[in-house]
Amino acid sequence: MEKKQHAQPAKLKIRKGDLVQVIAGDSKGSQGKILEVILDKGRAIVEGANMVSKHTKPNATSPNGGIVKKEAAIAISNLMLVDPKTGKTTRVGKKKNDAGKLVRIAKKSGEEIK
Repeated sequence: MEKKQHAQPAKLKIRKGDLVQVIAGDSKGSQGKILEVILDKGRAIVEGANMVSKHTKPNATSPNGGIVKKEAAIAISNLMLVDPKTGKTTRVGKKKNDAGKLVRIAKKSGEEIK
């Protein structure tokens, strides 16, 4: 019996803490910080985007239970980084800085992404 090969997760150009804008889907146009990146599924959780209603049973943290609004994962292909200089969406490139370290840069302004 052969072992099944798993595909390597793609190298992503966005990471936790980046300010992104949703470019497709129900939350199109909304901006927010990335709270979590799910590498193997190619998805991310963005603050304030793709809100879903989750029904919860009563427990220690919420004694009454009820319906909780929370962010759901959104495909990374539907997200675009917001340029720190102009505030518009931009593609991401990589370049070596003065210290010789490889850093991410915004393609539109050439600004380094922190």
